[in-house]
Amino acid sequence: MQLGVVGLGRMGGNIARRLTEKGHECVVFDRDTAAVDKLAADQMTGAKSLKDVVAKLDTPRAIWLMLPAGKITEDTIAALRPMLGEGDVLIDGGNSFYKDDIRRAADLAKDGIHYVDIGTSGGVWGRERGYCMMIGGADEAVARIDPILASLAPGQGSIDTTPKREGRKDLDARAEQGYLHCGPVGSGHFVKMIHNGIEYGLMQAYAEGFDILANKSSEKLPEAERYDLNLADIAEVWRRGSVVASWLLDLTSIALAEDATLSDFTGEVADSGEGRWTLDAAIEEEVPINVLSASLYARFRSRRDHTVADKLLSAMRNQFGGHVEGKKTK
Repeated sequence: MQLGVVGLGRMGGNIARRLTEKGHECVVFDRDTAAVDKLAADQMTGAKSLKDVVAKLDTPRAIWLMLPAGKITEDTIAALRPMLGEGDVLIDGGNSFYKDDIRRAADLAKDGIHYVDIGTSGGVWGRERGYCMMIGGADEAVARIDPILASLAPGQGSIDTTPKREGRKDLDARAEQGYLHCGPVGSGHFVKMIHNGIEYGLMQAYAEGFDILANKSSEKLPEAERYDLNLADIAEVWRRGSVVASWLLDLTSIALAEDATLSDFTGEVADSGEGRWTLDAAIEEEVPINVLSASLYARFRSRRDHTVADKLLSAMRNQFGGHVEGKKTK
């Protein structure tokens, strides 16, 4: 299948690479011409502008935006709208706010343009592992781009089917492949937003636990109760058979193996918006989220003083997403 990919950063470029490796044809564009040239040298069709992307795609077109949420995405959609026609599909694979999706879809529908929102998880590892995708949009539009979604998804791999799931008629088999049509426009980014809110809480739990382990050698404790614990080895042993094993723990283990003291990190932990939106949704629904709200506030606090927990949060963000907000400049 043919796809335009706009935004060739940490994830956009790898999305185009994975699709090309799976036999799809990608027309790629970014304001950074070096990024375009690099992919054009690797069996992809480079474009010089948004207009050039549209011109190089057959109708009906499909264009995937992989851009930061906010103004740049809004401006790009506004620029593309007059160039697109009835039946074209415009995909936002970034982390946009789901209410913005609803507004955009209604506006684009006036010209017969389909809008699909895809919450995309996988970070810098997605090219190799595949991307978990949460999709919102009309059935027709989602079905049309299914070959793209199936190629980007990780597939079932070695993960067993959940017991008692088999035979249920209300379940979507695509979920076992790593992608899911969640519902109407906005639902994909809403589910991804909650996914990221949960991610905040899980990361905070790991970070605080390792902070306690790191401080067990404190001189404030009786000498007989002090332990000089090897955090890298603890992370490694927990990966193997422990009930707290997860991919985040795998990444924690990598970070600690690289530098057990996390000396390259200040512990100033950024947040990219989804945690705040998760709190807003919980307030609207009157749902108590003690852990998720506390994890967001912990990130705010990290910008004033820094702990081992904060450094580990920065290290985890760097491992899964290539985020460098908290790293020291050298």
